Amino acid sequence: MNFASYISRLIPGRFRHEGGYRDLIVIAFPLFISTGSWAIQHFVDRMYLNWYSSEAVAASMPSGILNFAICSLFMGTAGYVSTFVAQYYGADRKRMIGPVLWQGLYISVVAGVLIFFVSPFSDEIFTLVGHSPGVQGLESIYFKTLCYGGMPLVASSAMSGYFSGLGRTGIIMAANIAATLVNVIVDYLLIFGYYGFPEMGIQGAAVATVTSSCVSFVIYALCIFRRAADEEYHTVRGWRLNPELLRRLIRFGLPNGIQFFLDIAGMTFFVLFIGRLGTVSLAATNIAFNINTVAFMPMIGLGIAVSVLVGQYQGRRRPDLAEYSVWSGFHLTVLYMGTIAVLYLVVPGIFLAPYAARANPAEFSAIADLARMLLRFVALYSVFDAMNIIFASAIKGAGDTRFVMRAIILLSLFVLVIPSYLVLFVLDLGIYAGWTIVSLYVIMLGLIFFIRFLRGQWKSMRVIEESHAVIPPSMPEGPAGVIEI
Repeated sequence: MNFASYISRLIPGRFRHEGGYRDLIVIAFPLFISTGSWAIQHFVDRMYLNWYSSEAVAASMPSGILNFAICSLFMGTAGYVSTFVAQYYGADRKRMIGPVLWQGLYISVVAGVLIFFVSPFSDEIFTLVGHSPGVQGLESIYFKTLCYGGMPLVASSAMSGYFSGLGRTGIIMAANIAATLVNVIVDYLLIFGYYGFPEMGIQGAAVATVTSSCVSFVIYALCIFRRAADEEYHTVRGWRLNPELLRRLIRFGLPNGIQFFLDIAGMTFFVLFIGRLGTVSLAATNIAFNINTVAFMPMIGLGIAVSVLVGQYQGRRRPDLAEYSVWSGFHLTVLYMGTIAVLYLVVPGIFLAPYAARANPAEFSAIADLARMLLRFVALYSVFDAMNIIFASAIKGAGDTRFVMRAIILLSLFVLVIPSYLVLFVLDLGIYAGWTIVSLYVIMLGLIFFIRFLRGQWKSMRVIEESHAVIPPSMPEGPAGVIEI
């Protein structure tokens, strides 16, 4: 059989098979749209701010990513509700779904309070960072305003985890589209001060972001607390604090939150280091990362879909189908990201055009030239970043969050942060050396999670407690309670 004949038989078979392309796409397509809309939201933020001033766009990413790094610790913990929901759903224990969601919401309330109390220290934080004085002031304003939206942001992460765990991702898509539309409109009105609104510049962009988080929170709440959802999943009557369930969520979710935080924090340090090289280097880095985010965020949606299917199949004690779904996701991801990488190399100008549209040509010329070169680094590591998302999502969907956390701790510190500092400030090798380090970091992440997936420890893991129902003797796995995580 020749290769073309093999592929012609393989694709239809994997499309129809349980855990194949069709099952993934049904869950992932709305997530493509929702994560893509989130990326567009940030793309438009940066584009508007670039039109407003080069200092504004330079300030937005360091302060925005620092705020997101802080929030990500709680988002990763509360958002791990999705794996619990998926496994409870797969195990047909639907009345545990509402109670575990409420534990995630209680985490979001605590998170909102803690994040709010960070905001008064924004001036001191960005003074320590050491960027230029004009950028420092804008960073402080943007960061402080974003901190006011911590609670709805974290709560929305838990609520979207409820819907993704059930495989009902269309609601996530609708909420994110609505939030993005609100953000784009409020951005336009408040950054530039159109139609009688005050001209707030970078603070207007932050207000728009907080407003959009509140919109998604309200939409999720309206859908979750309906009578039909309460009758099936106990989304209202399961409101009580459940210490044992909360401890279990924290046990598995906190390593996920720490991993999320450290991953973002490592990139935060990298961006802050680049910012000390000057406004052009910082702005070009922001734009290159932002372009990659727009193209890359749909793959986050596919990663979530993989995690959901793994969770549901693990709940059913079908690791064979879980593994099959992961390979289906990997095929689709490599095809997509490989295409994007080629476009970065061949036609980078089409990605830079929106930033140039209303920017000051004299200011933007040097930024665009540097950003075009940085997209080559992005092209280099794109497929490995796809591996990172798919295989990390797979093992986390089973409950292997501690390994992911440990891997991120070691690689973020010893492959990204310390080497970046050394090549940028001790050896003074310049921005390209810094981007070589970040590329190596992403490549190593992809390879390590790929190897962990192949070793297969995740196949015997579950995050939910053992039910009292009798397990049919044909099931080969042992009780989840005796598995070492």
